[in-house]
Amino acid sequence: MAAESFVMVSRLCFQTGWRATTVQDRSFWIRILSKYMIENSNFPQKHDRLTAFLKAFPLSATHCDVAEAANLVILDADGRGRPSHLIYRARSTCSLPDGASLFAAARVEFGGSANPLVGALPDELSFQLADEPQILGLSDLIVAEVEVTRCGGGTVQARLYEIVIVLAIRKAIARGTVDAGLLAGLAHPRLHASLVAMHDDPARNWQIADLAAVAEMSRGQFIAAFKRTVGLPPAAYLNGWRLALGRAELRSGYSVKSVAAKVGFGSAAAFSRAFSRKFGCPPVHSRTQGAVP
Repeated sequence: MAAESFVMVSRLCFQTGWRATTVQDRSFWIRILSKYMIENSNFPQKHDRLTAFLKAFPLSATHCDVAEAANLVILDADGRGRPSHLIYRARSTCSLPDGASLFAAARVEFGGSANPLVGALPDELSFQLADEPQILGLSDLIVAEVEVTRCGGGTVQARLYEIVIVLAIRKAIARGTVDAGLLAGLAHPRLHASLVAMHDDPARNWQIADLAAVAEMSRGQFIAAFKRTVGLPPAAYLNGWRLALGRAELRSGYSVKSVAAKVGFGSAAAFSRAFSRKFGCPPVHSRTQGAVP
């Protein structure tokens, strides 16, 4: 970006006859040009819908020998002797459809019931691999690693399974597979920006006007659309996200005081009261439980 900016500065100087003779001169014009390019860009800003969940709730996968112990399976459902379908169940284990052959299976953990995204996913995500070339390619790599034992094979399999899950959740968001709830909000063309903002910066003193501006909506439109789509008012959703994130932080060993500040509560006492109302126990109890089940 810096190199491109210097080129633009040079062109501007040539066209106007002005010479940027000092570092300060060049820096000034780079700032002006950068501001102009941002304000006049026709490219929509990208909002990462998944990173906050991946940071807060560790994603891991372990290979399974049988489908009944797994919640992610790669199978041959049409009898052609190659992977044809992938099934992921976030909240339960899988079972093979009649006539299907198992190629690979894994137990995927993504924070369990503590992760709001897991609770928002459909009961089952199913993909015909012929329609999903990226997932098909990864599935073929997984099957190859399962069939032939190689050095580091377990690690390779685990990373491939994890990538498949991220792609599967991306697809679920893109499909808009539910009518209301978090997933619907993440799929919404405008509301998703406000959700990502809350997820990425929970400690900020968010006002409704701020979130509406992020979503490029009026205050009234934003409140109505958010409640209709997500199923909760914006403030209630933000409070729930802060508490879910706080519980995950507590179970990682952080103190109540540090967690309260990190997730946006004014004091440890305020956090403790809200936590107890939400989960039915004080935060210190969650801190002693260790890992999320």
